[in-house]
Amino acid sequence: MNIKLAQCFIAVDDHDKALAFYRDVLGLEVRNDVGFEGMRWVTVGSPGQPDVEIVLEPPLADRNASPSDRQAMAELLAKGLLRGVIFSTDDVDATFERIRAAGGEVLQEPIDQPYGVRDCAFRDPAGNMLRFNEPRKR
Repeated sequence: MNIKLAQCFIAVDDHDKALAFYRDVLGLEVRNDVGFEGMRWVTVGSPGQPDVEIVLEPPLADRNASPSDRQAMAELLAKGLLRGVIFSTDDVDATFERIRAAGGEVLQEPIDQPYGVRDCAFRDPAGNMLRFNEPRKR
């Protein structure tokens, strides 16, 4: 049996701002942009990984959710408490400079971690933490 990651989901509160970041700053390609029942899902992915996609979804993509649940999700997103993703890069320092120059909110400048990577971290426009790592050369 062969199991591979196909999609992961990141909650965003403004798809246009998210697209400006994920497409224009990170260089991900837009693969799908779908509206349904007043909500929007945008699928992006790395050109180098055609079989892996990130779905930018509403914070609570359930039309039956209560107003209080919607408010709770919006508050968690605003605080940056929803999980983001970890990207791999072949040059974390260049990636860091590109994202910072584009106005990305820096959480951590590039550092060598004891677990074998050099990494940095940013927040996306919705507040999600995104990490970028490069395996350290030995």
